[in-house]
Amino acid sequence: MGELVLALPALGELAAYVHKTLCQQDSLDPDLTPLHRTTLARAGRPCGAVFHVEGPRMLRTSAVWAADDHRIIFYDSTGQRSRAIRLSESPDPADLAARKPDRRPARVA
Repeated sequence: MGELVLALPALGELAAYVHKTLCQQDSLDPDLTPLHRTTLARAGRPCGAVFHVEGPRMLRTSAVWAADDHRIIFYDSTGQRSRAIRLSESPDPADLAARKPDRRPARVA
C-alpha cells in the first residue's frame, strides 16, 4: 500500500485531522479529549508543531507536523511510530506564530 497523501492547506484543517486521527487511534471521544499543541522553531522561525491528546490511565498519543518535510508522523501511546502521511498542501508555518501557542516554542536543532 502506498503512502497516504492529503491536502490540508489551513492550520485549522490540519489540527482537526490530527485530533480526529489521534482520538480514533485509541478510541477516545474527541468532544471530551482536548488537543494540545506546541510550536516547534528552528533558528527562531516556526517549522512545525507537536500535537498530543491525553486519555485515561495516563494515555498520551502524539503527532509531529514537520512543515519543511510536508509530513505528519503519528505515534502511539508507547512512543512507537504508528503512521505517517505526506501533505500535498499544508499551512504556512508562520501561521503558528500568529496564533497563541499552548506552550513556549520548542527549539529544534
